[in-house]
Amino acid sequence: MEQNRFARLCRSWALALLVAEGTHLVLTAQRSGPAGTHALGLDDAVRLALALNPELRASGARVVAAAGRAYQAQKWPNPELELGTEDGPASGGHVISGAKQTVGAAQTLPFPGKKKLDREIGMAGVRVAEAELSLRRRELVRDVKTAYFSVLAAERFVETAGELVKVAESSSATARKRVEAGAAADQEQLRAEIPLEQARTELAGFQREVVTARQTLATLIGKSDLSETPVSGVLAETADLTLLDEGPERWLPTHPSVVAARTSRERAELELRRARLEPYPDVKFGVAGGREGGLDRSSILEFRVSMPFPIIDRSKGRKQEASANVDIAEAETSAIEQRLLRAWRTASQRLRTAVEQTANYRERILPKANEALRLVQIGFEHGKFGFIDLLDVQRTTAEARLAYQQKLLELNVAQAEIEALSPGRSRAPQQAEATH
Repeated sequence: MEQNRFARLCRSWALALLVAEGTHLVLTAQRSGPAGTHALGLDDAVRLALALNPELRASGARVVAAAGRAYQAQKWPNPELELGTEDGPASGGHVISGAKQTVGAAQTLPFPGKKKLDREIGMAGVRVAEAELSLRRRELVRDVKTAYFSVLAAERFVETAGELVKVAESSSATARKRVEAGAAADQEQLRAEIPLEQARTELAGFQREVVTARQTLATLIGKSDLSETPVSGVLAETADLTLLDEGPERWLPTHPSVVAARTSRERAELELRRARLEPYPDVKFGVAGGREGGLDRSSILEFRVSMPFPIIDRSKGRKQEASANVDIAEAETSAIEQRLLRAWRTASQRLRTAVEQTANYRERILPKANEALRLVQIGFEHGKFGFIDLLDVQRTTAEARLAYQQKLLELNVAQAEIEALSPGRSRAPQQAEATH
């Protein structure tokens, strides 16, 4: 009964793979429709990645492969057909007296406990593959969010840089008119052209970043290109710091990396137990029937029993390797836990810092920069400030806006990292598209 349940489990994994492949074909057909007809949101990007990402599909296939290995490991070896003859026909077709021919079968019986351990080792391999699949899904969602936020930020950089180019062009034209009218020296025009060239250079760089970010996102969601697909949403300006209230002691034991490491250690311990049984021989039983040659041609029945003697090979090296693998698995489990704790501390600090910095830009730096620009523009119109003063303030304000967008990107990426570590209270994708 237990073997039947295990067989059904393996068949269910294979069926799941076929269903996933069918879903992939359907989505691929849908993907072949007109490009750019619908905006791509964050939740859409995540769903597409989970359905189409080739690495995730490969991880799912590894689970099926592990289930197949586990199923096969519990099976006994096939019986052997044996054909035998003794004192066969001599030259001329004459049969020697006493010759006999037999037909039989032989079956190897594994030493008790070996196949049970083989099955448990196989099932541990399935659990490791499942944990690795869960980890890959979690990492994929994090990577998609990061790439999606990078696209939004890069496009916002392009918009801000484009506005800066327009302002610089207007300032350069104004300076040229002032020089032509004799109201300013030539150096004023040169001073106005320098920010224009800088703004154009920065705009070209941000446009390249958009292309790179879109290519990264397309690769993650399993598409060849996203250049014609609009991406909807904006970067969130606030973060959910309550995610940090749930410490690592709550989510660390269930993190897929820890689950995979601990299961690998369990598998190593099972393999050590299996290696200790290896010197105990498997018994081979055989039975054969036939007839003897000669005049009476009487029937015969033979029984055979054979087993290896573990004299030369006592599996000492295999036991040593298995014991070392247990130590390796224990050390790797500890290392993974420490790495996750370190990643949590780093991501937590990054998120807190990003929240403080974005709030500082939003509540203090940007309002002061905008107010300074407004006052300088009024003062310039009334002759209180020079043209160079206006250029400096315009440049400072534009740089503050670009810096704010960069801090928003850092905030959103930091929260995505926190959610990947502790996904139980993760933010819904729609909340990432809050109104700017």
